[in-house]
Amino acid sequence: MAQNDDAREARKEYVHRRQTIVFAIVGVVLVVALFVSSLFLFHVGGLGEVKTTAQGANYGTTAPCVSPAADGSKPKYLDNKSVTTRVLNGTKFSGFANAVGQALTNREFVVQGVDNYNNSKVERTTIVFGKNAIPQAYTLAANFPDAKLQMDDRQDKLVDVILGATFQNLTAEDKLPKTGSEIPNIEGCKPVSEMKDLPKAPEHTAVG
Repeated sequence: MAQNDDAREARKEYVHRRQTIVFAIVGVVLVVALFVSSLFLFHVGGLGEVKTTAQGANYGTTAPCVSPAADGSKPKYLDNKSVTTRVLNGTKFSGFANAVGQALTNREFVVQGVDNYNNSKVERTTIVFGKNAIPQAYTLAANFPDAKLQMDDRQDKLVDVILGATFQNLTAEDKLPKTGSEIPNIEGCKPVSEMKDLPKAPEHTAVG
């Protein structure tokens, strides 16, 4: 009997030692994981922090700044009803422009029409406009979390939105800036007078 008791005690001691080793290893792993996570959470040494250039917010394309009005007042987000847009599908997905066009109509934008763009491999959704529709473009762009702003030489107020592969959904309405609130300039923007060598606008029905 004494031998059996000794054997049981030995087994218990062995199991206890194994459990102690396992718990110790797990504890070390958890401490290391917590430490590494905290580095990223608090951006220690820049970890987990996305570095942006001055133009990073517009994905490498220089956009015009929103210029003050003639009376010196700062531009404001417009009522959606005063923005006319054309939705162009720059992807291979059929019916994409129709769906987005309907969603914008539901938000009371004036949708002039929907069509396919001349390139079905557009990567980044692009808001295209002329110098006379900058507040309109910024107002529309607020609805597209993935969009970049691009100016061309059109003189009217039509704003095109070219849907790209990055588009997933419109910005939630409760996240949109309020009509009449001040429009902030996008990072890296230039005054309109400095926007040179603009691309030629595609054929379209002009909007006054």
